[in-house]
Amino acid sequence: MKRELTRAQHLDLYYYMRLNRAVEDTMTNLFRQNKIVGGLYSSLGQEAVSVAAAYALEKKDWLAPMIRNIGALLVKGVPPRDIFTQHMAKYTSPTRGKDGTSHFGDLDNLHIVSPISMLGDLIPVMTGVAMAGRYLGQKIVAMTWIGDGGSSTGVFHEGLNFAAVQKAPFVLILENNLWAYSTPVRKQVPLENLADRAKAYGIASYIVDGNDVVAMYTAAKEAVDRARAGDGPVLIEAKTFRRRGHAQHDAAGYVPVAQKEYWEKRDPIALHERYLFDEKLLDHKSKKEITDKIATLLDAEREYAEDSPSPPPEFAETGVYCTGDACHKIAARWERPLAEVTPPKSRVEAVWKVEGFGSGKSSTGINAPIHFGDTPSSNGTRSPVKTPSPGKKKNASVAARKPKRKARR
Repeated sequence: MKRELTRAQHLDLYYYMRLNRAVEDTMTNLFRQNKIVGGLYSSLGQEAVSVAAAYALEKKDWLAPMIRNIGALLVKGVPPRDIFTQHMAKYTSPTRGKDGTSHFGDLDNLHIVSPISMLGDLIPVMTGVAMAGRYLGQKIVAMTWIGDGGSSTGVFHEGLNFAAVQKAPFVLILENNLWAYSTPVRKQVPLENLADRAKAYGIASYIVDGNDVVAMYTAAKEAVDRARAGDGPVLIEAKTFRRRGHAQHDAAGYVPVAQKEYWEKRDPIALHERYLFDEKLLDHKSKKEITDKIATLLDAEREYAEDSPSPPPEFAETGVYCTGDACHKIAARWERPLAEVTPPKSRVEAVWKVEGFGSGKSSTGINAPIHFGDTPSSNGTRSPVKTPSPGKKKNASVAARKPKRKARR
């Protein structure tokens, strides 16, 4: 790890990773007490990916978490009580008890888009958010996550291609945690590095140790800066490991014991804590202060959630359909002159001829054999364009229209 962050930033990353794990440990206990009504998905061993990536964003930027990105929510400013009440379907939750898992966001203040259960669908959505921010002149970056299994969906490729074509200020974090539910990566993708998929769309990509929180932050910060500067979308493959099953109901017996033991030794919190002690950025006193701070916070947040009421029955029929301004107001937040995006300033010259179209090299590095019109071929010559003479063209047209004679008997 390189000493490029301040002591406060190092301790922030440490604090949020520990808070992430403590929140999930608390919810595990609540789940076993039948106080959580929906599914519960653990990010044990992956905390660095969520925390570091979100920490690289600015307050005005947008993110869309998946089910294992609670750490990103905490970094963005979501209080633990919202996470607890949401999973317990309480009336005080962000969705007022109408959802029992992680489907909630905050569009107005924290710029969080709610998760979408269909894996990969957040990619085109967040591409649209990024494009909208650019159109409005907000200079924002949009970010979301996808797993190794989700990177095999059609919408992953469609969305990433769309982002690439539009040069959207968008960062995609691909969490390669080695298992798509019970299917190992080797059984679903014939690639050593999933980041290679970015090559097909002509965008930049990084491969990073997802259990090294500083390396993860460094890569995410560079990707966010590049996207904000107009370099287009960036894909980051974070190599990590899911140390629990797909959800609480999954014992993950399909994972080899030796593999579990290997990754337990690469716990991201333990690795960063060791680094902090070695660099004299953390001592036992400050560690205890952080431990006590988290415990005090979560005791109060859990108590609030448990004491919160369930939604009244009559609430079920409300909020089903948007009723317009009475439901919520939607208004564009312009940060650029409207004249820039309206004619005549927004007009571009229409062209039909693209320089170099039809020339270039194939994926094997060999010059492409096909070229068009007056485009130079691989040997530097121009291809002859054969056009029929007017007379031949006319005769051919007449012949085509002339009916065939019936054969004489």
